[in-house]
Amino acid sequence: MNKNIVLCVILSIVTCGIYGLYWMYTINEAARTVNPNEWQMGGGMVILLSIVTCGIFGLYWYYKMGKAFMAVGAPDNSLLYLVLSIFGLGIVNLCIMQDAINRAYPAA
Repeated sequence: MNKNIVLCVILSIVTCGIYGLYWMYTINEAARTVNPNEWQMGGGMVILLSIVTCGIFGLYWYYKMGKAFMAVGAPDNSLLYLVLSIFGLGIVNLCIMQDAINRAYPAA
């Protein structure tokens, strides 16, 4: 579950966002693991719905991830995630979420 955030950002930029979709997938799967009561949708479906709805589903997803990651001790960042994604800063959301995952599950 642990990932190097800087490396993920660099890979997302170098691959023109393709790695960012994979990163979104892995964060979604982590949310399903840590808080299945809050979020149960698979990562592939999240990516598909985000693409088909031209990003509108992604706004909802970011909001729900703010709620889901409260289970690992992260604050309720749902409104922050929503506002950042509206302004096109979804990668910042991914960084914050990955930081919460890294803090909850430190490397061995």
